[in-house]
Amino acid sequence: MADTSTKGSPADDQNEPVTAPHKAATSSGLSYDEKRHVREAAAPRAAVVYEIIRTKGDMELRRPISALWWSGVAAGISIGLSFLTEAAIAAHLPAGEASALVAKLGYAVGFLVVILGHQQLFTENVLTAVLPVISRRSFKWLKRMLRLWILVLAANLVGCTIFALFLAKLPIVDASVAKALGDIVKHLMANTPYEMFVKGIGAGWMIAALVWILSASEGSDFLIITLITYLIALFGLTHIVAGSAEAIYGVLTGLIDLEKAVYGFFLPTLSGNVVGGTVLFSVLSYAQVREEIYLADHGN
Repeated sequence: MADTSTKGSPADDQNEPVTAPHKAATSSGLSYDEKRHVREAAAPRAAVVYEIIRTKGDMELRRPISALWWSGVAAGISIGLSFLTEAAIAAHLPAGEASALVAKLGYAVGFLVVILGHQQLFTENVLTAVLPVISRRSFKWLKRMLRLWILVLAANLVGCTIFALFLAKLPIVDASVAKALGDIVKHLMANTPYEMFVKGIGAGWMIAALVWILSASEGSDFLIITLITYLIALFGLTHIVAGSAEAIYGVLTGLIDLEKAVYGFFLPTLSGNVVGGTVLFSVLSYAQVREEIYLADHGN
């Protein structure tokens, strides 16, 4: 007698619910779509961030001298906005510690213009230019890095001088803002050379950390730049380019002499920024990814 059972019939097979391949659960209990979301949400590995910054450094080291120079001059002028904005805010607030905390938010303005505008700032290049040199270990690339540093720093200082000249010699600010500018200069120069150096290490580290964080994040550049640079101002750390705008203004207005600006601020702060951004942050950044890079290069 014929089996009249419908078990396993094509009709039944058609009625069975079909799970789409991209919806199927994996051994971890997550669907393929969910695992894709996990991959997209996960922060990039340190080696990935390192490679992003190293590639940027390669590009900077290959740029024409004229492009680096004019971008550096623009950055020096723009960074002066940190000095001016902090003073302008302070001048319009009542005296007090709370007002000083608010005024320091103005310090972020110049950095926002420079970084978001992709202008050449010396302390950023301390990290980006060092990583290609560390990875290649070539005298040729060391010379390129030193050329980049000298060129960008000189251009930054020219830009700072232009900005300071405008503030000191032209009727741009009123008396209250001019007083606040002078107070900022006096506060900066109250540091001893040793304090300038130590605080410069802190600022160099934080700017290098800023470059690292920006390379690992997307869509939050404005907030990250504002936070990190505000902390530099809040902690009273010394930055060679932003501080140069202040020191040059002090020289032009007679608040300090040139010798004090050079030996009391410029040289110790420059040394501190280089140590913080290079010897500490850059070397440690390379150390944490060195083994991964070696294994990747040797096919393991």
